[in-house]
Amino acid sequence: MFERRTPRIFAHGPSPASKLLVYGALALFLMVADSRFQITGPVRQVVGAAIYPLQWLMLQPVRLVRTASSYFEDVSKAREAADQAQRQLLALSEKAGQIDYLVQENQQLRALLSLRERASARSLTAEVTYEAPDPYTNRLVIDKGAAAGVRLGAPVLDSYGVLGQVTQVYPFTSEVRVVSDREQAVPVMNLRTGMRMVAFGEALARPGSGMELRYVPTGADVQVGDALVTSGIDGYYPPGIPVAEVSQVESHNDTPFLRIYAEPVAQTVSVRYVVVLEPVGLQGEHGPEPQTDAAQEPTPAPAASTAAPAARTTGRNR
Repeated sequence: MFERRTPRIFAHGPSPASKLLVYGALALFLMVADSRFQITGPVRQVVGAAIYPLQWLMLQPVRLVRTASSYFEDVSKAREAADQAQRQLLALSEKAGQIDYLVQENQQLRALLSLRERASARSLTAEVTYEAPDPYTNRLVIDKGAAAGVRLGAPVLDSYGVLGQVTQVYPFTSEVRVVSDREQAVPVMNLRTGMRMVAFGEALARPGSGMELRYVPTGADVQVGDALVTSGIDGYYPPGIPVAEVSQVESHNDTPFLRIYAEPVAQTVSVRYVVVLEPVGLQGEHGPEPQTDAAQEPTPAPAASTAAPAARTTGRNR
């Protein structure tokens, strides 16, 4: 008896081109639906919580190697840091009396003008786990999430100034978009003139720069070296935190606006520890409270008059 059925090797099915079109259409549909309706948000939360133990386990050898390699270097630097701290302590002790006097005078003036005292933003410290593997963006992942009290839109600082802003919050981790990212914008104020502007991330704008001030009219008083601090009008950043320093100002006849580039004062590359602040507009709302260390008190925003010059000097030395 001859086999009358078609052998399986000749069985017909969907062609590879048809499968490609179907899967491509499905991918486009999911992308559009997610951007409009955020349907994958819960899935991201679940996946982020599920793979966190694996991420933690995979990072342990990296942390061990990092700790072992930096141990001997830290020992030699500790002695130099101690000597430098002693010299700085002697210099700061002279200014301590003046600062106390200025604080008391400021309180008296605010009381005289019946002004409300500025509340300090609650904060928590976090460690940068890794940089997002995307060559077209500048994002970091920190080891604190919703369980620690991190909120969406929270400002993120390093020891020099504004580093970025939280754009994704997972249960145990968070994603931070750095100020030099193209999709990041920070309302700033020129500390010298008081002019308010908006600084946009431009990672590839100019070598040595990372931000661009757009829509500044020609004739505006902006000079190279001007310190830029947060203006505090966006409802997220506290006012007076150092952001960047103007590095280049260009004027062209074919446009009514100046082309201004600025260098962030924060360490946008190779930063390890950061401080996450509570968004100014969300202070006092119900929600998880940020967990601070036992020896750490809520950190107020650094004063513009003292923090900006220090950040400016340090930024040039990096």
